Amino acid sequence: MYSFFNNEFIPAEKNFIHVSDLATQRGYGIFDFFKVVNGKPLFIDDYLHRFYKSAEAMRLPVALSREELKKIIEELIQKNGVSEAGIKMILTGGYSPDGYEIARPNLIITQHALTMPGQAVLEKGIKVITHEYVRDIPHVKTINYVMGIWLQQKVKEQHAADVLYHMNGLVSEFPRCNLFIVKENDEIVTPANRVLWGITRKNILSLNGKPYVVREEDVRLEEVYAAKEAFLTSTTKRILPIVQVDDKVIGTGKPGPVSLAILSQLIELERAYADYRFIF
Repeated sequence: MYSFFNNEFIPAEKNFIHVSDLATQRGYGIFDFFKVVNGKPLFIDDYLHRFYKSAEAMRLPVALSREELKKIIEELIQKNGVSEAGIKMILTGGYSPDGYEIARPNLIITQHALTMPGQAVLEKGIKVITHEYVRDIPHVKTINYVMGIWLQQKVKEQHAADVLYHMNGLVSEFPRCNLFIVKENDEIVTPANRVLWGITRKNILSLNGKPYVVREEDVRLEEVYAAKEAFLTSTTKRILPIVQVDDKVIGTGKPGPVSLAILSQLIELERAYADYRFIF
């Protein structure tokens, strides 16, 4: 497998950064991740837009234009010959002279095997727990996952699949996913603030009115507990129904029809994008 480092393609096992990089010294950097289907990256423009906006917010210049970066990604996919995979782009804080000052960023692009959730978990749903916390600079996809990783032991002890962040009664997001709830009238709502603007989240919001109302607004923890249905979304999970939050059973305790209908629509949206962009 090949990876890309700054200006060249190199074997993935030889891709290293120096200990002086701010990614190592201070956990300073950004990344993004997207799927490759049939050898083609899905929703690539959306992911690149977020990548460049994150870089700008973190004061990390990207040496390549978006078109140049697209060509590099396409070449990496061709070199590796893996048609179903994930691509991760990392932009680090660079080799800092004092371990604190931003330097010239290092750009690393790697390709990974990708496994989507199986039918069993979709039929059963998942349990999540909650934790009072808000990510630093939540609209930016930084490499700082300290809290999410630190909470993994608690997640496992509670026999849960993930942890939902909240602060002062308002929920926000999971470490790597967005949240949606379904209200009693079948309206679908996702938290509007203190969240990463996920691409899967964006695609689900684009389904507004087809046939369900889908919108952003503040969501309180009590509303999550009382929801008819709930689900999380991400690039690598698409949609996972949530059937329990802490000790509260959500709805009937089984994946609901609205969540599964939105999943079907999301899959069709991916197929339509792939067909339109890469076949005709």
